[in-house]
Amino acid sequence: MTIGLLGMVGCAGDRPQNLGTKDGLLVDCPSSPNCVSSQADDERHRIAALTFTGDPDAAFARLKLVLVRRGDTTITDELPGYLRVELRTALFVDDGEFLLDRSRSVIQVRSASRLGYSDLGKNRSRMEEIRSQFHAAEGKP
Repeated sequence: MTIGLLGMVGCAGDRPQNLGTKDGLLVDCPSSPNCVSSQADDERHRIAALTFTGDPDAAFARLKLVLVRRGDTTITDELPGYLRVELRTALFVDDGEFLLDRSRSVIQVRSASRLGYSDLGKNRSRMEEIRSQFHAAEGKP
């Protein structure tokens, strides 16, 4: 059991210190395919931002509620209009970020694996799941 726990801790990796925002931008994805971002320039990493209508603060509060309700997500940093989360699978921890872009009525997203090269599409599928939950909480399909 101890070996299993050590193995799980080893797969978690260290929390990245370079995440956050600068001038309204999230950190670029690395060249590896284990990252998606709504601000990426290339198709390999690009994913759509979360769209909303109405009050930006209400939309961001709805996103936070969606994230809190997920069993695999822990909010680690919260600033006005910015959330950083840890997203867990059985053995791995990924880092997610959400940035409110009031002027465009979107929430920019980024999710990246801490370890490894490929995530077998997990970051993309998880962000799409969060998108579905976010829109369902608003009453949209």
